[in-house]
Amino acid sequence: MAAPNIVNVTNIVGSTAVLAVTTSATAIVTNAAASNAVYKINALYVSNNDTSLTYKVTVDIFRSSVAYPIGVLIAIPTGSSLDVVSKAIYLQEGDSLRLTADANSKLVAVCSYEEIR
Repeated sequence: MAAPNIVNVTNIVGSTAVLAVTTSATAIVTNAAASNAVYKINALYVSNNDTSLTYKVTVDIFRSSVAYPIGVLIAIPTGSSLDVVSKAIYLQEGDSLRLTADANSKLVAVCSYEEIR
């Protein structure tokens, strides 16, 4: 895995990804293998759209077929949002930032990130 020296970059592209979180681990952001880029995750918010029940989310970095948890079964009360990533983290080539919920269609995630080349 090669990542650019982030002092000498030629491009920084800001993006926002959204995801309806399901019971299957699903990537909201993926840095493809051999991308020659590093992805800087600036923020990850997860919101509970339900009007009466609390739901849980698990967030991980998936690298080389291994899930490395950032947060496990974090409860998000009804009508609330959670700031999961409050300080920047980096995804190397081949990494994904994934989310899994304990119920389908109740949680929504928004992720702000930069692709650095």
